Amino acid sequence: MIAIIDYDAGNIKSVEKAFAYLGEKTILTSDRDEILAADKVILPGVGAFGDAMEKLKKYNLVNTIYDVVDKKTPFMGICLGLQLLFENSEESEGVSGLGILGGDIVRFPEEAGLKIPQIGWNSLEYPSKGRLFEGVPEHSYVYFVHSYYLKSKDMDIVKATTEYGVNVHASVEKDNIFACQFHPEKSGDVGLAILKNFANL
Repeated sequence: MIAIIDYDAGNIKSVEKAFAYLGEKTILTSDRDEILAADKVILPGVGAFGDAMEKLKKYNLVNTIYDVVDKKTPFMGICLGLQLLFENSEESEGVSGLGILGGDIVRFPEEAGLKIPQIGWNSLEYPSKGRLFEGVPEHSYVYFVHSYYLKSKDMDIVKATTEYGVNVHASVEKDNIFACQFHPEKSGDVGLAILKNFANL
């Protein structure tokens, strides 16, 4: 069973539908016991960093997430869910993230011809290939929607990057923690292959 954390943060239904298409059982929940009992856990998210942290606190999910990580349960953040795993974001000054991984979330620079937010398909490079990308060729295209991007402090955890005026750390992996800035649930067959790889961990 895959628990999808429900904290009113968008894109939850599309993640649920993608796993249903793959034949995987999921549960949408904010219940601590259900999350801790799951075989795998997903933190989705669309929206503002600060608002999302407030919702995680409101639903008493912060310590639940720490406990999932400590249990070594495979855990995956998607889009805003990736950003929340890190220490802070320029989007919400003074708001601390979960701090599970080291790095900063920064706004795309205002460059000529660079539309913010980044919306659309970009190809992935693999600095060192992670388990989510087994059978997924380098330079595959995935779907992004974001105005802020990750600058990880530890390049060893960065498993996929993309270029959008700057080098974007598009996916990370450390022990049982996985995260994607892009939306695998909206990335066609490539995205489904990534989600299947997570389900098969």
